[in-house]
Amino acid sequence: MGSRHRILFVLASLPLLAGTVDEDSFIGNRAGYWAFRKPQRSPVPRIASNPVDAFIISALRKEGIAPSAALDRTHLIRRVTLDVTGLPPTPAEVDAFITDRSPQAYERLVDRLLASPAYGERWALKWLDIVRYADTNGYELDADRPHAWRYRDYVVDSFSRNKPFDRFVKEQLAGDEMYPDDPAALVATGYLRAGSEHLVSGNIDPDESRQEVLTEIATSIAQTYLGLTVNCARCHNHKFDPIPQTDFYRLQAVFAGAKGKDVEIAKAQVKAAWQADDAAYKARLKPVQDELKALAKPYDERLRAAKLASLEARLRDAYNTPEAKRTPEQKLLAKDAKDQVGLTWDEIVDAMSPADKDRRAALRIQLHEIETTAPDPLPTAYAFVNTGEPPPQSYVLRMGDPKHRLDPVDPAPPRVVKAAFEVPPSGGRRTAFANWLTSRENPLTARVMVNRIWQFRMGRGIVATPNDFGVMGQRPTNQPLLDWLAVEFMENGWDIRAIDRLILLSNTYRQQAESAGRPAPTADPENRLFWRMNRKRMEGETIRDAALAVAGTLNPKMGGRPVRVPIEPEVYDLIFTEFERDGLWPVSPDPFVRNRRSIYLYNKRSVRLPLMSAFDQPDDVTSCPIRPVSIHALQALTLFNGGFMKEQSEAFAARLRSECKSSGSDCQIRTAWRLALSRPPKPAELHLAKQFLSGGASLSEMCLAILNRNEFVYIP
Repeated sequence: MGSRHRILFVLASLPLLAGTVDEDSFIGNRAGYWAFRKPQRSPVPRIASNPVDAFIISALRKEGIAPSAALDRTHLIRRVTLDVTGLPPTPAEVDAFITDRSPQAYERLVDRLLASPAYGERWALKWLDIVRYADTNGYELDADRPHAWRYRDYVVDSFSRNKPFDRFVKEQLAGDEMYPDDPAALVATGYLRAGSEHLVSGNIDPDESRQEVLTEIATSIAQTYLGLTVNCARCHNHKFDPIPQTDFYRLQAVFAGAKGKDVEIAKAQVKAAWQADDAAYKARLKPVQDELKALAKPYDERLRAAKLASLEARLRDAYNTPEAKRTPEQKLLAKDAKDQVGLTWDEIVDAMSPADKDRRAALRIQLHEIETTAPDPLPTAYAFVNTGEPPPQSYVLRMGDPKHRLDPVDPAPPRVVKAAFEVPPSGGRRTAFANWLTSRENPLTARVMVNRIWQFRMGRGIVATPNDFGVMGQRPTNQPLLDWLAVEFMENGWDIRAIDRLILLSNTYRQQAESAGRPAPTADPENRLFWRMNRKRMEGETIRDAALAVAGTLNPKMGGRPVRVPIEPEVYDLIFTEFERDGLWPVSPDPFVRNRRSIYLYNKRSVRLPLMSAFDQPDDVTSCPIRPVSIHALQALTLFNGGFMKEQSEAFAARLRSECKSSGSDCQIRTAWRLALSRPPKPAELHLAKQFLSGGASLSEMCLAILNRNEFVYIP
């Protein structure tokens, strides 16, 4: 490449900084891209009673493709039950559906499942992936967020109650402004704090930390509700979409007058009861803490004296001089001396006699046992609220650096879709923005959400890139259907459950996932037009929940503080601490508590539970609209050798012995298949299972083998 071409290449690669081009010219006719035009309700083709089927069949006919046959009823109830609740159907539920031959049988089944509280738990798992929720801050310390779980419970409750999506959005963005008397709306603003936050010990630049928070918020809102990669305009104008750099900072400006804050929401009587419980808890702790201090005291004094004796005389003199009598120079010297004579816990323990070490270890165990009895913290919202001060002026930042300000900007939505909407420069910024986000004038919010519902049920979105409706995202494979659903969604009160029901009742949803020897149509080998159902694998959380349900050990309690389950030593070693390594993962002593649904398990960003990690649980650092589906040996090893699956296999076997009593292996095998796979065993399977058991294998080993079947892990 010649020098002239190299120069041109470098110039072409330079970022397009805000202000270097006129915004109207930059956007230009790209504002006419399909995603930036308001959705229009197309006439429903008159070829099916369900609008979903009508649009799907119409698109398939244009390509000369026929839809697949319907799934049989046994597999259909398993599919829809797992999809809607995340739990397998019981044998009684399967029998009731199969024997109900009325035309409304499936409709009644769907309505029952949609009304289940488990529907909210199932949807919440999906939503929390998108908003990258976790119970810790992330980064090096990855410290706990003791009140964040209330946002998780808010999400579960919102989906369970079928809260209108526009209200759901408004509460999360501006609940404190729009619904000041509603504690749940205050908790909802925890969405704006769901991402990682860089809270570490030591010196932190407050401007940089604040900018990190605003960047997290702007990125999340654009991806979650608008399906846009606005974050790509942080350092320069977007390379592909009509989003100038100023748009990124206008979006940040909407939230510049607010900050994260833990807001107490406890009522007076609750607070009084908590104070009594807390006082009793501290009284239980104090004797153990006092004995630990007394045990360490002589070693602490001796070691400090030795360190002090080794210091220079001027440091010793400054240290021993009463603080009120120290000269300015001595104050500096005394601080230096204090740092040098300081002790870490391990220095003290290393100096202890063997007997004192043993006594200390026993006291530490006792201490941690008492700590598990601590009362729940006072009800507090992990919220994002206005500071009470006038919002500061926002600026475009050179390369995102808060120390290098460029042009001032006012709060506004992305210009390409904002139409005539304006955000007020002072109070109510978030309210105004939330109202715009859920208005009919916004072409994206409804489309993005109905596409998420479709992807959740069908395994692939009509737009296959749910977080990116821009130029680099994939175009809709059936835009008339997408736009019809979006308009239907808005005109019918932003009712998520109604769209869900429409999809679940369609013949499109009820198609077989297996091609049954039918070759894939050359016009659509990837099933982009949905001529068959996509086969879906359970998430790690759903596998765990299904195993608990089948074993009969599932604790159905909803909500509350996150639960820690036992972890392997290798996983425990990943926990970062600057202090002692005992007591870092306090496990509930009650096994029934540990058998809660997986959405309630403690979610630490830096520590992944092996079962979840093996089955592609997201890292909760970035938004995850679709979980990847990897296939590797560790998955089989985790399911076959993991302590949890072995424990549940034994519980499963105990359940079979209890239910079958003295009926023998035939009953146990048939019941096992019906519980785990929602069907009776085939004759060959029955024969092989009997042979397996008669050959010396235990019932729990057979149960483990069943829980390792593809049929158990994959949704039909």
